[in-house]
Amino acid sequence: MKIAIFHDYFGAIGGGERVTLDLATALNADIITTDTDSINALNTSVKTRSLGKTIKFYPLKQISATGMFYLADFSESYDFFIFTGIWSHNAARRHSPNLWYCYTPPRVFYDLYQTSLYRHDFVKRQLNRLWISCHRILDQQSVHKVDHIATISDNVRRRIKQYYNRDANVIYPPVNTSEFTFREYGDFWLSVNRLYPEKRIDLQIESFRKIPDERLLIVGGYAEGDRQDRYVTKLKETLPQNIEIIGEVTENELHDYYSRCRGLVCTAIDEDFGLTPLEAMASGRPVVAVNEGGFRETVTQDTGILTDAQPRVIAKAIREISKNPDSYKEACIKRASQFDIAIFKEKMRNLVNNIA
Repeated sequence: MKIAIFHDYFGAIGGGERVTLDLATALNADIITTDTDSINALNTSVKTRSLGKTIKFYPLKQISATGMFYLADFSESYDFFIFTGIWSHNAARRHSPNLWYCYTPPRVFYDLYQTSLYRHDFVKRQLNRLWISCHRILDQQSVHKVDHIATISDNVRRRIKQYYNRDANVIYPPVNTSEFTFREYGDFWLSVNRLYPEKRIDLQIESFRKIPDERLLIVGGYAEGDRQDRYVTKLKETLPQNIEIIGEVTENELHDYYSRCRGLVCTAIDEDFGLTPLEAMASGRPVVAVNEGGFRETVTQDTGILTDAQPRVIAKAIREISKNPDSYKEACIKRASQFDIAIFKEKMRNLVNNIA
């Protein structure tokens, strides 16, 4: 069976991009996407086809991606189709049988609608409101053309039921535990995320401002055209001396940071699932995460601390774990093994075979 995976774009590399590549490897599938700017950094042998480049300006980037998927036609070239990301399911009308492995419904259309609107001035807010109102209709219509939906967490499954009135199978994203190692406890904590407002990097900064004897390294980038320049510039202007924004790094560099950090900090708003806690655990690292969203499905009292989204509380948890991070090591490694890539591959293959 010849399989194609449609994915939004490979701009900034995050958990979604890694999962798409893991899925393609597991199913021996080709990837059809738009931008391929960062795929080379992932050192993959997966065959990738580009529909063209998106317009690097929000929201024209999202609109252009939607249009390219809507017009795409590979119906005669493959036997089965999978959609990953937010916009790629717009190809569903011509590509069946199909499965949407949903990372989340577009949050800017639904649960983060009001939050996203009020980041703009009045004129941009009205334009944004118009775009979202029109595009939300297209989103709903496209999802009706999807045959089956699987998703990455119970948290997202509830969103799918709420916004689309569809059921979904939960298959947790994988962590390739064999790639992660433990070297030493360095003198820094780690934050790994795209540099987007939804990740609340500012909350991490304020937390570490309260504990100047602890260091924080922030790893991650952002895709061109995703309107994050102003946010990142503002973050850099307010950094205390114990925090450094590293930016985007290679896979080998990321694994090295995991292997030497004292622990991981996660502060995203109602995170869809969150792969980074499992990557940290696979390296034997404890996690301090806000008590929201997908973090509740991975972080346990043996592997870290779930906290309120308040700098004072987060800082207290970091101090507590820093006293003896080694006490979490074995439990973290064991927890990560429950999400190993071998389990993911078996479940996805079984699901695709059952649908096909």
